[in-house]
Amino acid sequence: MKILPSLKIIGIAVLTLGMAVGCATQQQQPQKPQATEMNAKAKAAEQAIADAKASLAKAKALDYEWRDSDKILKQAEQAYKDGKYDEAIKLANKAKEQGDLAVQQYYKEKSMNRGLQAAPKATTSYTVMRGDSLWRIAGKSEIYNNPYEWPLIYKANSDKIHDADLIYPGQNFTIDTNPSAADVDAAVRHAKTRGAWSLGVVEESDKAYLAGQ
Repeated sequence: MKILPSLKIIGIAVLTLGMAVGCATQQQQPQKPQATEMNAKAKAAEQAIADAKASLAKAKALDYEWRDSDKILKQAEQAYKDGKYDEAIKLANKAKEQGDLAVQQYYKEKSMNRGLQAAPKATTSYTVMRGDSLWRIAGKSEIYNNPYEWPLIYKANSDKIHDADLIYPGQNFTIDTNPSAADVDAAVRHAKTRGAWSLGVVEESDKAYLAGQ
């Protein structure tokens, strides 16, 4: 009968020790691998967005940014906020690539000094594919590598293109591979100041450009 109190004391001590060990074990549990991986992706996405912003800032400073770059960057930032880090990285890298290309194109044109010497007239042809636009065609590396030069294609093929915003697969366009500096400047200026547009309508600004105004 006298043993029972002692047993109770021992039992309480064992229970208390077990709880203390359990708490210590819980505190020392390492961070879950999944959480660590997500943190790494979040940091990678954050860095990709920062790199894209820096690249686009350079292009904007030169007044040579692509028209959809800011939109892509905003999509990357939204994906980051939504926790979609892989998507954010992909979009940010795309925006950065556009910014880098814009800067490269700017300095390429400056160094080429096109128009200082009379260049022989040279043309090539291009067949429109599904999903193409004049903007996209002009941006191809084998064409002008600069989407802002799309009016050159429009002007050279005005007999085949009713609306600059509406072209069709299978159409064959003539591409001037040696445009003069004046023609390039006029095309880029028109592309940047064209204003609002709608499908199926020939904008007044386009008519003025074709007329050389």
